[in-house]
Amino acid sequence: MFFYQYQLSNSRTVASYRCRKLKKSQDDRFAFIAEWYDPNASLFRRYELLYYPKDGSVEMYDVKNRRTFLKRTKYDDLHLEDLFIGNKVTVFSRHLSLVDYGDQYTARKLGSRKERTLALVKPDAVPKIGDLIDIIINAGLTITKAKMMVLSRKEAMDLHVDHQSKPFYNELLLFITSGPTVAMEILGDDAVSEWKKLLGPANSGVARSDAPGSIRAMFGTDGIRNAAHGPDSFASAAQELELFFPSSGGRGPANSAKFTDCTCCIIKPHAVNEGLTGKIINAILEGGFEISALQLFNMERANVEEFYEIYKGVVAEYTEMVTELCSGPCIALEIRQLDPQKVFRDFCGPSDPEIARHLRPGTLRAIFGKNKIQNAVHCTDLPEDGLLEVQYFFKILDN
Repeated sequence: MFFYQYQLSNSRTVASYRCRKLKKSQDDRFAFIAEWYDPNASLFRRYELLYYPKDGSVEMYDVKNRRTFLKRTKYDDLHLEDLFIGNKVTVFSRHLSLVDYGDQYTARKLGSRKERTLALVKPDAVPKIGDLIDIIINAGLTITKAKMMVLSRKEAMDLHVDHQSKPFYNELLLFITSGPTVAMEILGDDAVSEWKKLLGPANSGVARSDAPGSIRAMFGTDGIRNAAHGPDSFASAAQELELFFPSSGGRGPANSAKFTDCTCCIIKPHAVNEGLTGKIINAILEGGFEISALQLFNMERANVEEFYEIYKGVVAEYTEMVTELCSGPCIALEIRQLDPQKVFRDFCGPSDPEIARHLRPGTLRAIFGKNKIQNAVHCTDLPEDGLLEVQYFFKILDN
């Protein structure tokens, strides 16, 4: 604790000095303490991150070495709404965790009621996951973790320990373990109560009369098959998130990947950041494909280079492709259908969205892509690589 306070004190001293240095400037600026895990040195490096909302520029200082790490530079991919304690942001492919405010001014101006809670999509509503993701995003909440899982009976009992004495307990356990679920960590102002409002009353029949626009009214059947679950309090949210996304280094419930008759799809960071995840998932499901596994990843550059190694020296845009895939969160999907590689690749369309819009206007890249780098999705090109790419995400990276 002393070391942390010393580091923080040092960084704030540096911040005060720079504040005096910049007092002639009328630019508003916000300061945060950010951590980055250096995989080569196997340690966390701490920086002071400064953000200038007037022109969207950023500046970084190495706290330990007390020197400039990044000179003030305009950076369009970072926004004021991204800056809150506990969030992860990406600055030039470096994933940073915001661990504290850099000064009292920033804490006073940007301190908020941001909370994290669990959004658990139950087996009955997994086919509607695209719609549910859209509802979450449109409500102003941010999905920071996501994973399709298959719960064991023990894991289901841990989740529903408060219902042990209820007459429907065994039916509830049978239902929640009957198929895959999708667990998401969602973040936002008053996220616990906001998510509960979106869900509506626990009984779907009551929800249809009392809150007809709620999730349970639209997608649920009864009091057990009611589409989704949300914790009742901040404390229970923390406990339930720990079950699904343990912070202690454990893995949580197993992912739902089947590793048979499959191919890989990755929703790229630009599409995730533009709120297109739900729409792309809906398009895939409506195209007749099964999404048998889903997981959100924040990829390090070394992992992306390894994954894209087949394109190195072959595709001119290799470096830009790598930079895009590690620029923010991406969503990996296991896609299944008879002869999935060929069919799904055709469904995605040509890699250049402009060409796709001319030749295959109904494909994913034609509809959601922007350019050859930000073309909405990656899909497996060679049939024999489908299983390998799925294994890379759902066996290697998930471990």
